[in-house]
Amino acid sequence: MDKVKIIRFNLLFTAALFIGCTRHQQDVFIAGWEAFGEMGRVAKLWKNGVAYELFDGKTHDAVALSVYVSNNDVYAVGYDIASFNEVVAKMWKNGVVQNLNITSNFSEANSVYVSGNDVYVAGRDGNIATVWRNGTPESLTDGTFSASAQSVCVSDYDVYVAGREQNEQGKHVAKLWKNGTVQCLTDGIYNAKAYSVCVSDSDVYVAGYEENEHGKTVAKLWINGTAQILHTDGLNDAVALSVHVAGNDVYVAGHKRNVATVWKNGTAEGLVYGTVEAEAWSVYISGNDVYVAGCERKQNGIYVAKFWKNGKAKSLSNREKDAKAFSVFVKPYY
Repeated sequence: MDKVKIIRFNLLFTAALFIGCTRHQQDVFIAGWEAFGEMGRVAKLWKNGVAYELFDGKTHDAVALSVYVSNNDVYAVGYDIASFNEVVAKMWKNGVVQNLNITSNFSEANSVYVSGNDVYVAGRDGNIATVWRNGTPESLTDGTFSASAQSVCVSDYDVYVAGREQNEQGKHVAKLWKNGTVQCLTDGIYNAKAYSVCVSDSDVYVAGYEENEHGKTVAKLWINGTAQILHTDGLNDAVALSVHVAGNDVYVAGHKRNVATVWKNGTAEGLVYGTVEAEAWSVYISGNDVYVAGCERKQNGIYVAKFWKNGKAKSLSNREKDAKAFSVFVKPYY
């Protein structure tokens, strides 16, 4: 949209965010960032296209990477670059920063999931892949090698985490943890990363990529540990970044050959056509509607934050400064 109304979060955050819900069959929440000045970024949360600041970009460089709505509470996570030597994982609940127990000078929060009264955050604390439960950390790795938890999902009290860890050869290995027990999804010969996990019934879906012998990334979906190739011609990069299951249909968002793409049951549908560069970072299914969050690079080089509903695009930012959208969550109205 041409003009984005910026509403600073304050004590009226919850009321502002949920007022007028009866006007929408569903509310669409999107997390991301928008550039401020020449170098800074402001963590942003869009609700039905209206932008809210999660942090003051005048003093901090902040990014929101994931959003989750539970009842009338809105959770967002990301990180804040406090200084050149300090990156701090952040979680906001209704716009107010919540404490995560952190021990290093470099931490990130990549994913948030709410189950009952428990709030789970996946990320990293230094070299250690970490899950915070209500702010208390659980280490998934020992810190010997660089590792990160990228996505968390809870099903029947089991906690699933997708991420990656380097091996002794310096290659990234895509991994899945269930209640802290690790499963390697790749053999470590080529670099690989797992970005998203979703559980439906007894099946566990993980989206990510693995490089091939040419050094190109191959978009992959692992179902119960078995890999399916979503796209490869061996010569062009493709990445799967998000997975969502609705009934018998499996949706995966990512990009191939610089085209934002959604795969439905393995069949690709490009969201942007032609030579425009675009990325699809998150997919969410609500009823019969498919929502995708991402960005598109315009001819002037500026990235525009976008979301697509059933393939139809809507801009969240203008064409004057960079912005990206990384996560979408849809809250139905009942």
